[in-house]
Amino acid sequence: MSSTGYAHPPPFDVVYETLFPIIYRVSLRVTGDREVAEDLCHDAFIKLMERSDLLADIQQSKYWLIRVVKNLSLNNEKRRNREKAAYSKFSRLSVTSTESSEKQMIREMTRADVQSALDALPYNLRVPLVFREYADLSYKEIGAILRISESNVKVRIFRARERVGKALAEGDAYVS
Repeated sequence: MSSTGYAHPPPFDVVYETLFPIIYRVSLRVTGDREVAEDLCHDAFIKLMERSDLLADIQQSKYWLIRVVKNLSLNNEKRRNREKAAYSKFSRLSVTSTESSEKQMIREMTRADVQSALDALPYNLRVPLVFREYADLSYKEIGAILRISESNVKVRIFRARERVGKALAEGDAYVS
């Protein structure tokens, strides 16, 4: 019998209702966009339905879906960043004489401080922090999903929090 009390894999609607809020929070924090996060979550559930081998329980589905939505979200962000870079290349913002382009860039980045700070983190720091803070996963669960040790998860989350805190304390969201 699985951990959900079902003799067979749990019904799809139970998996969906149980896990959608978790994977949605993960995707939202990676993408920063509610509609995109929802679409990516639905894509992840479609991939789950298309699997020929059914996952035995909610926990297996949870880990699998988190990995899928993480990858979908990061791929979406990479594509979006490439589009932004291409767009900015062709449409330079006019800079007033009293404000440098660097100051203007920093000012624009502070509109959504927390999201910007998260976006600026390298992948290996951002994902564990998002999993911990927004998917409410334990260090052990994060380690299992990312295939790293629990102590490595703790170090990465500590470093990510340090960088986000520093970025927010400095009043800008830019983290190098």
